[in-house]
Amino acid sequence: MIQAIETILVDVPTIRPHKLSVATMHTQTLVLVRIRCSDGIEGWGEATTIGGLNYGEESPESIKTNIDTHIAPLLVGMDGRSVAACMAKIRKIIQGNRFAKCAIETALLDAQARRLDIPLSELLGGRLRDALPVAWTLASGDTAKDIAEAEAMLERRRHRIFKLKIGARGVKEDVAHVLAIKKALGDSVSVRVDVNMAWSELDAVNGIAALEAGGIDLIEQPVRAELSAALARLAERFSVPIMADEALKGPQDGLSLARIAAADVFAVKICQAGGLFPARLLAEVAQLSGVALYGGTMLEGAIGTAASAHLFSTFGDLQFGTELFGPLLLTEELLEQPLVYKDFMLQVPTGPGLGIRFDMDKLDALRRR
Repeated sequence: MIQAIETILVDVPTIRPHKLSVATMHTQTLVLVRIRCSDGIEGWGEATTIGGLNYGEESPESIKTNIDTHIAPLLVGMDGRSVAACMAKIRKIIQGNRFAKCAIETALLDAQARRLDIPLSELLGGRLRDALPVAWTLASGDTAKDIAEAEAMLERRRHRIFKLKIGARGVKEDVAHVLAIKKALGDSVSVRVDVNMAWSELDAVNGIAALEAGGIDLIEQPVRAELSAALARLAERFSVPIMADEALKGPQDGLSLARIAAADVFAVKICQAGGLFPARLLAEVAQLSGVALYGGTMLEGAIGTAASAHLFSTFGDLQFGTELFGPLLLTEELLEQPLVYKDFMLQVPTGPGLGIRFDMDKLDALRRR
């Protein structure tokens, strides 16, 4: 039986400013959910967002309030082993709140997998791989700094896929920035861009043409999420893959985009999809429609990253790798044993549940009072 649900906000500074078209991050607020059950088992989930309300309609504070006030009372007293029944109740009664629902589902599944003494991936269909390629996002906005950062990552064998956050400046300036970095790094690495919806369709036509000619490998969400027809026109016009991200708020969005061939690649994010099982369904829609997959991130800490890794390890196709670098962007390590990044890959945890354990003293020191 579920005895208690606790929501914790943890503010952790980032290793450098992280500039997106919608916000510049200096601190990441992790939203952690802890579910305690009467059999002594507990599970953890995460509902971390980007840039407060700059990116989406849920903020750390709203997630905590809605879980504490509206969601937790629905679940306390229910059988925590019946994950599907718990989530069906929440999804029937609670509208929206995809990030909050994801955190609850992750915590319930973590507890159940710990109860069964199996990795979380085995509740999601079973893993097909034990390590995942991980991209690193270059988002300082300074060309020379980004090149130096990428070269350091290559030297340490941590990343050889690099994604550039653009869209805050003019198209010509952004393109020049990206192509200078591509030229410096050469053809042995993959360089991609994420526009975070900042361009008009005309800007996108001009920008993508130049980026495609310069050897850029992937263009992520160049136009606003609701402009699916424009996204489809861009996908048809260019040979460089176009990836949908913000346009995907669950499996139904994936089905709608797939029907009009609006994207070559889907970025699957567990929080944005509304949970691990909705994210899996989104991936299945993509696979059935011939759309490639990319394992996305909301720059989560260890819980959201580990949960995503367990899910992505079960995907039959993961052609464009993942972006599960969130914990590496933080100045503080919250786990007793950090997640393992080596040889350009994230090693998927193998222990029961999420396969991770918090340093509770460090967590208590950083939690928001």
